[in-house]
Amino acid sequence: MQARTQMERQGEANMSRESIGELLGQLANNSAALVRDELTLARQEMSEKVNSYRSGAVTVVIGAMLSWIAILTLTAAAVIGLAHVMDAGYAALIVGGVLALVGGSVAMTGIKRLKATSLKPEQTIKTLEENKEWLKELT
Repeated sequence: MQARTQMERQGEANMSRESIGELLGQLANNSAALVRDELTLARQEMSEKVNSYRSGAVTVVIGAMLSWIAILTLTAAAVIGLAHVMDAGYAALIVGGVLALVGGSVAMTGIKRLKATSLKPEQTIKTLEENKEWLKELT
């Protein structure tokens, strides 16, 4: 009878060992899947941030190009027009200053957009921190 009880206990111990092994295997599989999902989320979040950053950069370039074209064409026209009223040198200074202000304001708008865009994947970092805490609780 005692041998039978001992065998039953060993059978139960083997079952609990198997179930612990299975649980650890499931934990490893789920942890790997979690890491893969987090990496996918990080890639997606970074892609969104880069697209936003690209939009601001394009705005800066367009503003700079427009400012350059404006400076070239309008400077010549305005200097010629103002040269009839005042000295050509003063006319060139006035026109150049006005156009520089306009171009600078367009470029500053683009720079503000660039500064407002953070490339840090904040959502992914937050979920990784949560996962880290969750894994600490399991162990």
